[in-house]
Amino acid sequence: MHGNDYFLEFAKKTAISAGKILLNHFGNISSIETKSTNIDLVTIADLESEKFIVKQIKNSFPEHGIFTEEGTSNNNTSEYCWIIDPLDGTTNFVHNLPIFAVAIGLQKNNETILGVVYNPVANKCFWAQKSHGAFLNEKYINTTSTDTLSKSLLVTGFPYIQDFKWDRNFNLFKKFYKQTQGIRRLGAAALDLCFVAMGRFEGFWELELKPWDVCAGAIIVKEAGGKVTDWDGSPMPFSGKRILATNSHIHDEMMKTLITELH
Repeated sequence: MHGNDYFLEFAKKTAISAGKILLNHFGNISSIETKSTNIDLVTIADLESEKFIVKQIKNSFPEHGIFTEEGTSNNNTSEYCWIIDPLDGTTNFVHNLPIFAVAIGLQKNNETILGVVYNPVANKCFWAQKSHGAFLNEKYINTTSTDTLSKSLLVTGFPYIQDFKWDRNFNLFKKFYKQTQGIRRLGAAALDLCFVAMGRFEGFWELELKPWDVCAGAIIVKEAGGKVTDWDGSPMPFSGKRILATNSHIHDEMMKTLITELH
């Protein structure tokens, strides 16, 4: 019978190995495919990374469920399910921008119990286990104590499909820009969450993400002392439809602005 510590070490080792696969392709991508839109990309690096991670899980935990970005789904009756993004930040990766990561989360009975986010270029491994704190490599991390938007730096992203929700986020971008010290758009949601956890940002909001974008990063924020919810303060939806992650101190203040764009 494996414990959570065993699962965590497995996830860290697997993420780091998958990161090496990404580095082998970084700067050498010659073929790019599109998915939902011409800016929703997938490369051989995404596919090879996912294939490797899935193989490791199936070899070690054949009874576990698997849910990944590039389509691998192994729905069964196990209480455990791995939520995987083999390459978060594909557009950055394609353009040789070193802001991308492997994200691996594990849920037990639909509750996330651990998360690992690894940026191979910087050799930075963020990880957290439920009720055990959050870490960057082997150093404990925590969110900032900033308690007002006027002293905060935020981060966000935009949906691939440029519809009314895309416009909605630009409206929010303008509103928050007026209230804060600035906003950044890095293009990798899993790392955005980790940067909130380690105190680089006070808050992150986005809409139309997916489970693999937010699963691992969300528990890292929570274990670092932050707060993660839906825009209205209810539990963050597993779907990633809407997410608000903060240092906890500015959460209510951000919610007041986000609620104006809920309907």
